[in-house]
Amino acid sequence: MSLRIYNTLTRATEPFSPIESGHVRMYVCGMTIYDLCHIGHARMMMAFDVVQRWFKASGLRVTYVRNITDIDDKIIKRAVERNITIRALTDEMIAAMHHDIGLLGIEPPSLEPRATEYVPQMLHLISTLADKGLAYQASNGDVNYAVRKFPGYGKLSGKSLDELRAGERVAVQDGKDDPLDFVLWKSAKPSEPQDAKWNSADYGRDFGVGRPGWHIECSAMSCQTLGDTFDLHGGGADLQFPHHENEIAQSEGANGKPLANFWVHNGFVRVDNEKMSKSLGNFFTIRDVLTQYDAETVRFFLVRTHYRSALNYSDVHLNDARTALKRLYTALALVTPAPVAAIDWSQPLAARFKEAMDEDFGTPEAIAVLFDLASEVNRTASPEMAGLLRALGGCLGLLQNNPSEFLQAGAGLDEAAIAALIDERSAAKAARNFARADAIRKDLLSQGIALKDSATGTTWEAVQQ
Repeated sequence: MSLRIYNTLTRATEPFSPIESGHVRMYVCGMTIYDLCHIGHARMMMAFDVVQRWFKASGLRVTYVRNITDIDDKIIKRAVERNITIRALTDEMIAAMHHDIGLLGIEPPSLEPRATEYVPQMLHLISTLADKGLAYQASNGDVNYAVRKFPGYGKLSGKSLDELRAGERVAVQDGKDDPLDFVLWKSAKPSEPQDAKWNSADYGRDFGVGRPGWHIECSAMSCQTLGDTFDLHGGGADLQFPHHENEIAQSEGANGKPLANFWVHNGFVRVDNEKMSKSLGNFFTIRDVLTQYDAETVRFFLVRTHYRSALNYSDVHLNDARTALKRLYTALALVTPAPVAAIDWSQPLAARFKEAMDEDFGTPEAIAVLFDLASEVNRTASPEMAGLLRALGGCLGLLQNNPSEFLQAGAGLDEAAIAALIDERSAAKAARNFARADAIRKDLLSQGIALKDSATGTTWEAVQQ
């Protein structure tokens, strides 16, 4: 294959070849479900939506696993605050997530395992680590991972144990042998609701009543669904350390095999030069944003920046995305695109698109090709070029809507009123009453309607006020 991907583990862009010929197995750390998803979450899911789409466009079969964390401190706290069960809360939030990201055209993964469905596998993995001397039960009942006993700790993040020691700010607490150790099994607290507790004895283990720690969830779910070693593990850059580092320690400590051949991390969404996050209170939910912008504009905004780069969120950038996307749809509105059964990758513009995407999913360069194609359509009115434009856009989940409907969406007037004014303007022009014709054009523009005259008649589109 010609595809090359930046591998966080090696800090280099490397040729990608799946372990099983023709079949990619990829795992992405998904959402902790206690609230609505924000644009930062959408950026992560969009990045890997594009990744799996390009694998498929390259002729590969994809098994894409994106998990759901449906048990943790924040979930328990929110369920208690609302006086509902944990399952009721997580079912509600999962449905909301599916609805919101579905509007953005983010395709569902092949599998979407929930952490609470894999507690037996987690307990088995913890037992294996304990048997190998990599885990111990502390005096407070928690089972912890002994970080210093895993020789490869720090290889993903590039952090050495010496650096981590130097960065220690807290004394050993909660029964840990070392501040670097992390929890695998959290002993239940009397104040926690009953549906946040599992009795490990029910699964033949002796760790007492409790629940899994966060990191062990993904080790258990990824290996159970994809095998001990799979092709690609992804997630946000904030997960590189400690979450993904800890996954490696758990999984490889248990079975001695590499967890994933490629580690891929997307960049942050930033607001005023700070990472968007719920803890900082500077987040915008997907639902909030979709009250102001159409879903495809939001998708285009997320896709046109390279997945590893930071993405700056602002109305200015979203307005610019809408304007740019309209340029592509304006070209598609000129001529009916010819159907494309299969993309001819030897065609020069298609070859450029493929070259861009094959170099670490280079969407900025690929989108530049779409604009070159749009210029070609504008110049030639070629149905074949319009068909190629739509087909290549489809590789990114773009340009699949009806061009006229997209361009006219958000109009302040209804279509009948606009059509009547266009007819009146045409009659005024025919009567050489150009002052009236010009007044109609200006009046419509003041209401967000731009008229476009051509040899075949007058069309219109909604414009940003």
